[in-house]
Order: sequence, then structure tokens, then C-alpha cells
Amino acid sequence: MVAQAIERLSAIADRYDAFLIDQFGVLRDGRGPYPGAAETLARLKDAGKRIIILSNSGKRSAENDRRLVDLGFVSGSWDWFLTSGEVAWQILRREGESTVGARRKCLLISRDGDVSPLTGLDLERTTGGADADFVLLAASEGDVYPLSHYETLLAPAAARGVPCLCTNPDKVMLTKEGTAFGAGRIAELYEELGGTVRWIGKPFADIYVSALEFLGQPDPTRVCAIGDSIEHDIAGAVNAGLHSVLVTTGILERASDEERRQLFAEHGASPDFILPKFIW
Repeated sequence: MVAQAIERLSAIADRYDAFLIDQFGVLRDGRGPYPGAAETLARLKDAGKRIIILSNSGKRSAENDRRLVDLGFVSGSWDWFLTSGEVAWQILRREGESTVGARRKCLLISRDGDVSPLTGLDLERTTGGADADFVLLAASEGDVYPLSHYETLLAPAAARGVPCLCTNPDKVMLTKEGTAFGAGRIAELYEELGGTVRWIGKPFADIYVSALEFLGQPDPTRVCAIGDSIEHDIAGAVNAGLHSVLVTTGILERASDEERRQLFAEHGASPDFILPKFIW
């Protein structure tokens, strides 16, 4: 399938009842909102569409929701901000309810000292891999630390066969200074060290199951996912049976058409449409 180039989102909006929209790379980058993104989101909502912001963020939904409003997006211009962190938190809560015995020790890998992925869970936080019962990989500080920092931290856990839950599969992240390795790259490192990883978020099924349940199990062909990552957004949409739009902002902003085509082939996923930026 050859993706159709479109100039504006309004060209295809009437074809769909619901949209799953990525945050970083579509609505904003590491510095702030893209020009026109807030207005476009509001106009899409005003057109009667159901909208889920679908993000590979290790933070929970409510925290991301507040942040988007603080950045100038109109409150109420989306129905739910669903994050991989929220899906993982719900999984851990259910597991905790069925677990009997001592509290499990969790090695949390997050950003800026954030401990919110553990808030409300019956877990004990530990700071090293030597005594952890599992690793929760929520975010990367790849713009602060080299990958070797994480290797030193995680190697003892991997050697002991400790499972890892990665709640942000993105291998590249956008920062104020540009790109850096994301939590997904750290999860790959954990596998290279011999550890096992359960991946939560795009392109994996759990987050799409939650999104489609929230929407009332609509016809998948009437749902469109919009993202900047072929590996995560486009492949995830294809696997879930949804239509998709690739925006050429975000992590592939400098990629050529040929480089994008190579990625379509590599990941076995091609978008239905290509859009220069998220604009109405």
C-alpha cells in the first residue's frame, strides 16, 4: 500500500469517528507545543470526534492530562489521555491484590526523581538491582546519563533473572536539546544483559485494548491513529486493525522519503496517510 499524502487533517476527518493521537512528535516536542496543534485538537473535537491522546509515557494519565493543559491545550478537547504508565499501573494494582506475602521490592527507573508510577501501589522501592523483585522502567534520563550508567544499575538484577516491566517502549525521546535514547533502549539493554522484559505501550496490544474498550469497541476501520513513529504508532495501529496517519514532525523530521519507506518495510507497517504536521 502506498500512503496518500495530505496537507491538512480536515481532508480526512469525516472518514473517522475516533482518533488516537500521539503526544510527543505530534502535539509537542521537548520544548513545547507545535504551532497550531492546540487549535487543531480543539477543532477536531468540535467536529464531534472522540479523541484519546495515546502516549508511551511512564507517568499516569491524570498527570499527563494536567501537563497538557498547562502547556496551553484546551481542557476538554480530548476524551482521555491514556498512557502506557496508566495501563501498567492498573496491571500492577491487580497483581498486588492477588499477591499474598511480603511486599515486593521494585527498582524504579524514572526521570527527575519521579515516583508517581508507584503511588498507591503496595510496593517497596529499592535503589539497586541486587535486592529488587522486579524492575519498573518508566522513563529515561538519556540526556543526562550514558547507557553505561544504566548497565551498571541493572546488571545485578538481570543476572538474578529479575523481570522488568517497561512502561515506555520509545527508543528515542525528544528533549529540549534534541533527541536522546529513550526507556525502550534501556529495556533493550536489559534484554542484552540476559533479563526478560514485558513491554507495555505502543505498538503492543494492551494499550490498544484499553483504548478500544473505552471507545465502546467501535469498528476499527473508523478509528485513526496519528503518530510520528513508524515502529510504535504506525505498527501499533496496523496490528490493532486501525487506520493511521504518519506526521513528518517528531523523530523522523529529518528523514528522507526513502528512509521512511525503508522503515515501513523494516517494521512491516505503512500508514494510510502522510501529513506534514498536525494542522487542521
